[in-house]
Amino acid sequence: MSNLFVRTLRDDPAEAEVASHKLLVRAGYIRRAAPGVYSWLPLGLKVLQKVEAIVREEMEAIGAQEVHFPALLPREPYEATNRWTDFGENLFRLKDRKDADMLLGPTHEEMFTLMVKDLYSSYKDLPLTLYQIQTKYRDETRPRAGLLRGREFVMKDSYSFDVSDEGLAESYRKHREAYRRIFDRLGFDYVIVSAMAGAMGGSASEEFLAISPIGEDTFVRSPGGYAANVEAVRVPAPEPIPFDDAPAAVVHPTPDSPTIDTLVAQANALFPREDREWLASDTLKNVVVMLVHPDGRREPLIIGLPGDRAVDEKRLEAAVAPAEVAEFGEADFARHPALVRGYIGPVKDGERVLGEESASKIRYLTDPRVVSGSRWLTGANVEGYHVADLTCGRDFSSDGVIDVAEVRAGDPSPDGSGPLTLERGIEMGHIFQLGRRYAEALGLKVLDENGKLVTVTMGSYGIGVSRAIAAIAEATHDELGLCWPVSLAPYQVQVVATGKEQAVFDEAERVAAELSARGLDVLVDDRKASPGVKFKDAELLGMPVIVVVGRGLADGVLELRDRRTGAKREVAVDAIVEEALALVQG
Repeated sequence: MSNLFVRTLRDDPAEAEVASHKLLVRAGYIRRAAPGVYSWLPLGLKVLQKVEAIVREEMEAIGAQEVHFPALLPREPYEATNRWTDFGENLFRLKDRKDADMLLGPTHEEMFTLMVKDLYSSYKDLPLTLYQIQTKYRDETRPRAGLLRGREFVMKDSYSFDVSDEGLAESYRKHREAYRRIFDRLGFDYVIVSAMAGAMGGSASEEFLAISPIGEDTFVRSPGGYAANVEAVRVPAPEPIPFDDAPAAVVHPTPDSPTIDTLVAQANALFPREDREWLASDTLKNVVVMLVHPDGRREPLIIGLPGDRAVDEKRLEAAVAPAEVAEFGEADFARHPALVRGYIGPVKDGERVLGEESASKIRYLTDPRVVSGSRWLTGANVEGYHVADLTCGRDFSSDGVIDVAEVRAGDPSPDGSGPLTLERGIEMGHIFQLGRRYAEALGLKVLDENGKLVTVTMGSYGIGVSRAIAAIAEATHDELGLCWPVSLAPYQVQVVATGKEQAVFDEAERVAAELSARGLDVLVDDRKASPGVKFKDAELLGMPVIVVVGRGLADGVLELRDRRTGAKREVAVDAIVEEALALVQG
């Protein structure tokens, strides 16, 4: 350690919010270069390389071949797939000295597709799987949590190329199993959930989430095995309800009732139901937002959903991607006088006011629970008035369905396998059956066995390599510092020499040399520092096994510590190497 390029810190960095960020900086694994951008120091780089080695071994085991693309890329391939626009402000764009548009690669589907198109032309060349481990760039609005959400990050992305959908399904299965082995080896407590394809496109999509209370992803699961990212949960629509004998819709004065709670209270006081009390779930809340499309076009959208539910922002963002969601502000309301804030409804005086068929030309999408025959208490588009028993299919309709209401613990699972529980996780891997979107856009075709040109079908599979380090640190740290698993620790053993006598330092060097000869990576703390400083640093750095050479040496004993459990015991000098080796291997 007297030669190691490291400087430990006693205080947390000011910008750090989560434990992994605090500890990786304090222990000298990474250093901040800019918001969301980090330099790797020797200790951190060793962990990164060990994660990469595990990923490489499992990718090679399924026949994947490694390539490496540049990070600086031309605009044209991304223009062909429309992602130059679809990525919006998340894309790092730049121009070269000849004024040609370039970008820093956020992901490389286009480049892999063009590479295969350039070199392969026959079904005999397929199936093929290529992968790379490479730095990616995304201009995050709010980079945070250190390595968990950065603007520069290391990612493994692989791509499968097949002639048939059956071949794609097999490539997808192989990747899925490889990912299970990778994350098992990394030591994650993880779950595989159904996910949204998003801007990637394609059909089947699953995420591998490391379960963590600080995760940005919310997922659900049921006792029967259903699991999905909250954005991918699909609410089953109730059966349509006959409405031949439904009561007529009636407009009621509801002064001072712009919220759901005030509306329900007034309804029960002024026009009570005969069968039961009005509930928030009987109201139809109409939420207006502004969509900002990648080309800059702004489009109002109104969402009708049961009043006891809120719109989930992440579900909405996923549903309208690549558009972004912005607030519908005062100026927007001024441009649409038919929208009466707090009293918005789908009809006024029996005429439709929401939707593309109406004069407002604002799209109106409704929650899956708003089925034909369902009756609602909703705004009358006049300040101080609501309409009761407005019946879907008789009195109003929508332009389509949008499933963006919040999902709650206790909601029924979409597959009927029990009530849902909500948990949080860190996205560590995402796999897609892309299909033919990119191959069609870029002209990747091969001759099949009948000599006919067919479009290749593709899969895309990503792992957050640098993010994995933060996720592991989150899962394994304790109140003292980092605590690495043996397979990923920069050194499996740290030998701490405490004292001033030369014999202590000589014994520390002897133990380290013998452990190294047995195949272990060993770090020796040979600094001229106090025992307290050395113990604090050893706990902070998090090597799984610690050997202390100190006062006990005069009595023929050393101290052996298991950093993972906190257990410590005295071991005879002659037995320390075998005991430390057994602790590492066990």
